[in-house]
Parts: sequence; structure tokens; C-alpha cells
Amino acid sequence: MTENNRYEVVVVGGGAAGLSAALVLGRARRRTLVVDAGEPRNTPSAHMQGYLSRDGMSPAEFLAAGREEIARYGVELVRDRVVDADRDAEGFTATLAGGRTVRARQLVIATGLRDELPRVPGLAERFGRDVVHCPYCHGWEVRDLPTGVLATSPLSVHQALMVTQWSKDVYFFLHEVRESELTDDDVRRLSAAGVTVVPGRVAELVVTDDRLTGVRLAGGACAEAGTVHDRAVLYAAPRAVPCNDLLVKLGAELRETPFGAYPVIDERGLTSVPGLWAAGNASGFAEQVINAASGGYRAGAAINTDLLMGDLDDDTR
Repeated sequence: MTENNRYEVVVVGGGAAGLSAALVLGRARRRTLVVDAGEPRNTPSAHMQGYLSRDGMSPAEFLAAGREEIARYGVELVRDRVVDADRDAEGFTATLAGGRTVRARQLVIATGLRDELPRVPGLAERFGRDVVHCPYCHGWEVRDLPTGVLATSPLSVHQALMVTQWSKDVYFFLHEVRESELTDDDVRRLSAAGVTVVPGRVAELVVTDDRLTGVRLAGGACAEAGTVHDRAVLYAAPRAVPCNDLLVKLGAELRETPFGAYPVIDERGLTSVPGLWAAGNASGFAEQVINAASGGYRAGAAINTDLLMGDLDDDTR
């Protein structure tokens, strides 16, 4: 293998976590490659919220700025996908979809996760606009509007309760949840928060002049079958699917959560496999952009320390 394909660190994923790790490593003078498939999770969102000093910035602009920054420190970035990886005593071999094979002493997995949206006609087309999933990400922008929350599991009760911080006109569409699945505490809290509980499945979203205007219930025995409830925004929680294929292939220990299987990591992001790191949504479901960047920074600094100490120990043996 030529020296052009040998790196100290390969970062798989060019989102906030991957770019942040690469920035730290580049500034530490580590030969680093970022392999970016170009499929960021937040592509449907026009703006990124809650990131201090970057509030309201578009995700595309944020990532473009990050790519420019890592280039200043000699970090390479290729638009490709890692399709296979192996580990031996000297480090990792990563195979790219384009046919290139690269070597790395340490490997960072920052591949994030993908969202599987509820299968309601009209929902996917509105996602990131007036169909949203996170009140901390979107609540301010849709505050005080007639709001719906689509229940896809009993955990959706928590989402409906949280949303009342941003709107006092909230309908909770049970959809995939039966009324009998609500606990006494759920019913009490929903009532105390002023949430209107709407039984029955949702058939489709009603859109007028490119705006969400209503939620239509499906037909059936329910008294409200076929009713359209006027709503201007709908919260719908996607099912998170971790992009953990490489972690599985490399033998990282995983932990099962209600949101999928994620790697067991230490406080720095190191997995159970020496030299294999995870950051951002590759390490957990709840990482917002600012958390992902922080995780990437921690991993990058820890990797540099590990490489330095490892080299010094080898020199003194």
C-alpha cells in the first residue's frame, strides 16, 4: 500500500462530530482523512437551532464552513463511503465504495443514524418544515400555533407534554397507541397540561397552498372517523436506526436501548475495541449538533494523546 493511503486517523462521517474530531487532529498535526458519504441527517431542516453563536445557521452552511476549516490544517476529505473495515495488530484497513483502500492507526466512526418516518401520507414531504420532531430544535419557530403530536409509541406522551411549553393548543393523536396503553399518570398529566387526546389512526395530512392545515383521521368505528382537525404544525418522532454496521463488523460491544443498539464507550468515546472510537449520533440517539461537535472534539484530543503516548512507550521499550 502506498504512503498516500496511510493515515494516522481515518474519520468515517463528515457531520458535526466527524469534522470536529478532524479539526482537532489536524491542528495536532496528525495525518487525517475524512470519508464523507454526504448524507447528513438534518438535511431536511432549513436552519440549525440551539448552537451557541450559530443559532439559525443552515446545516449546509455549517458543514461547508467545517470542511473549509479542516482543510486549513491539511486534513483530507473525500466524498465516498466506507463499505468494509478490518482490524489487525497495526491498526485498521478501510475499503471505500469507490475501490480505494486506506490504512489508519485509529478509526473514528461518526456515521450517525437515519430516520424512518411514520408512514402517513403527506408526512415525509413536510418533514423539516411544518412536520417536525424536536421542540428544542423547532419549538420556538412554531410557537403558539395549533399543534399536533403523532403518537407512535407510549413514549410519545412525553413528547406531547414537552410541546406544551411552546403551544397551549396541542392535540395528541393516538394513531398507533391505544387509549388503554396510557397510564393513569399519562392521563392525569395530559389533562393537567391541557392536551386534547384524539383517539383513532391518522389517515393523512391536509395541505393547502403548501402549508399544513389539518390532520385527517382514518375511517372506522371511532366516533371521529374521517374528521379533519385543523393543525398548523405536527410533531412526529421518527424511528432512529443507528448506522452501526462498521461497529458491528469490527466487534464493538453494543448496548440495546429503546432507540436501537449503540456502542459501549468511555467518557472520551473509545469503544470496547482498542483504537476504535464513536462520536455524535453514532454513539447515542440524543446527540444534538452541538453535543456531536463536543463529542468529536473530545475523541480527537484523546486520540492524539493515545497516539503520542503509544509512540513514546514504543521508543522506550
